[in-house]
Amino acid sequence: MDTPERKKEKSLAIGLVGLIIVIVILALIGFFMLEPKPEIIQGQAEATQVRVSGKLPGRVAEFMVQEGQQVHMGDTLVRIFSSDAEAKLMQATAMENVYKAQNQKVDKGSRIEVINSAHDMWQKAIAGLEIAKKSYDRVQALYNKGVVSAQKRDEAEANYKAMQATERAARSQYEMAKRGAQIEDKDAAAAMVEVAKSGVAQVESVLADSYLTAPIDGEISDIFPNVGELVGQGAPIMNVLDLSKMWVTFNVREELLKDLTMGKELKAIIPALGNKEVILKIYYIKDMGSYAVWRATKVTGQYDAKTFQIKARPVQAIKDLRPGMSVLIKEK
Repeated sequence: MDTPERKKEKSLAIGLVGLIIVIVILALIGFFMLEPKPEIIQGQAEATQVRVSGKLPGRVAEFMVQEGQQVHMGDTLVRIFSSDAEAKLMQATAMENVYKAQNQKVDKGSRIEVINSAHDMWQKAIAGLEIAKKSYDRVQALYNKGVVSAQKRDEAEANYKAMQATERAARSQYEMAKRGAQIEDKDAAAAMVEVAKSGVAQVESVLADSYLTAPIDGEISDIFPNVGELVGQGAPIMNVLDLSKMWVTFNVREELLKDLTMGKELKAIIPALGNKEVILKIYYIKDMGSYAVWRATKVTGQYDAKTFQIKARPVQAIKDLRPGMSVLIKEK
């Protein structure tokens, strides 16, 4: 039979065993809690994006595609209507018709009406040359200041040279009318027609830029203006994504770079694709400069850590991967 002293000893033993069990449990919990967890590095999928811009300022007349549509290189995407270019085409065509008519009259002698008409055409060409010269001088001055592009300067120069040729041809026509038709006169008249044709061809080449085509095979990702809106020269119209060449970009602090070396293959997961596991291969490592430095908060024991940009390509094509999707890798 247990005495009170015996019972007391048993209670103390039980309590001691329970205390030891609690200490062991706490030690195990502490061990697992203190075990370092793997560092998760998050990146983002990216793809080549080509911007489609117009050479011709004008108004968006119509779109032949919509966002999300697959296109091939050379497909027509949008038409830009330029009233200025259309007016220049009408003017150039009218001048061509006039010169053709003048050419037909060469063999009919030099009536006073023909001479007066040739003189008027010459005076008109002189006025046009003066305007073209002033326009070219203004554009050249702006180009020297870096305000306008070289293309705009070249267009003004081409128009100036064309008007010089027109003035010379008109003067020849006037002089021919005064002298009467000769073989040389016929040649001059034919040359005027050719000049007029070249002017029409020049404007038509400008109008050809009113139809913008796809620069690559890809997907229309963004369309910026709406139909009817005005767009300037070089203004972005839409973007085309090349989804056949995708990569993942990670921004990593330098203390995590030990296992991220050039050419190394990494295991990663894509949450948006059901945590799909993929293999990536690093092909680009570069520091992001002083603006991406993690500053130390203590005077001693820490250092300023730079951030590096790492790019890695999928070893195999990943179905349904889209730009902007998160990609995760675990650093042990």
